[in-house]
Amino acid sequence: MGFTVEDMLIIARDKYDMELIAGKNGWANSISWLLMVEDTTITTNFKGKELVVTQGVYFNTEERLLELVEILDEHHCAGLIVNTGYYIKEIPQKVIDYCDEVDLPLMDVPWDVVMSEMIKDLTVRIFLQSETDQQISDAFIKSFENPAAQDKYREKLSASFDVDGRFQVVLISTGDLDSMDSMDRRRIGYRLQIYMENISHNGHFFYYNGYFVLILNQVTKEQTREIIMGFMTRASRRMPDKEIYCGVGSPVMDVSELHLSYRRAEYAVATAMRKGEKLVRFDKLGMERLLYAISDQKLLLEMSEKPLKPILDYDREHNSDLLATLRSYLHNDGSIKAVADEMYIHKNTIVYRMNKIKELIGNDLSDGQERLAYYLACMIVENNFLQK
Repeated sequence: MGFTVEDMLIIARDKYDMELIAGKNGWANSISWLLMVEDTTITTNFKGKELVVTQGVYFNTEERLLELVEILDEHHCAGLIVNTGYYIKEIPQKVIDYCDEVDLPLMDVPWDVVMSEMIKDLTVRIFLQSETDQQISDAFIKSFENPAAQDKYREKLSASFDVDGRFQVVLISTGDLDSMDSMDRRRIGYRLQIYMENISHNGHFFYYNGYFVLILNQVTKEQTREIIMGFMTRASRRMPDKEIYCGVGSPVMDVSELHLSYRRAEYAVATAMRKGEKLVRFDKLGMERLLYAISDQKLLLEMSEKPLKPILDYDREHNSDLLATLRSYLHNDGSIKAVADEMYIHKNTIVYRMNKIKELIGNDLSDGQERLAYYLACMIVENNFLQK
């Protein structure tokens, strides 16, 4: 997850007398760069994840300092360090309250600390961590693409992760990441990463193959749920102009099995985008998981298009919706009322459609095994298993 505010505080508390004043919920924010700011001009070029340092030459009033933290929040910055004791004697309570409200880390460093030395030291640490992060991302990608070649990734990952432990992959998309300019995509990635709470050394975040990838290691089921729900809530609130889709893969044991969680998360996020749902967990897809695991395309074709051909032909010729009606009927255990409620159609229309369906397929759907076979056929067609 890069060099985080938490990482910085571990070093800077004793070395530079740095104190976290507000925004403690943003302690896992990653830092892309550290820079001194004494007016608002440079902030127009911020891309996200910048950590700002100010001595308060310009921001020496409550109004101006509050303006600065509002700008940093708007640009999804990692936090603010205030060098107090000369231009700013004390950080105003309104600024502290605002940073707490938006989870923007606000740090205090006393005036006698030499800012140039601190910035140089922390900048080098950020750069080194960035290099390490890229190496870790490359190792995880190798585990996705060639899981059998453990010598290509296991040793590298063992330095930062419990490679024998529990892993889970979460994929995030806006539906158009591949078509974006790389800089725009990076901005989105910075924002998304900042919205992830309570992740630091137990996770890794990077872009790969059209998705933002979040890998969780040795994170409990309850913690995973809190992380994902917290992220979705913050992302929706702070990025209302973007559709965020999230797919959660199955938890696996050992990094050599990580590719399974990745593939399942890939299917889950594709399902989320196809259905217009914000979040899809692979393990909640029920019987659909069995169809996902079938690689025999000929078998899938035999299971779906052959029994459903009369209905598919009828829908094409008459621009009707018999297939969706059949799927809903089977999903709702043959309840006409439930189908009518689900499809917002009068019960008499459903009765007519079902009579037509039974006539077309030559089956009254009274046998349990036959109903199951037709239900699977509907799932194969509607979920595009023949195109995976």
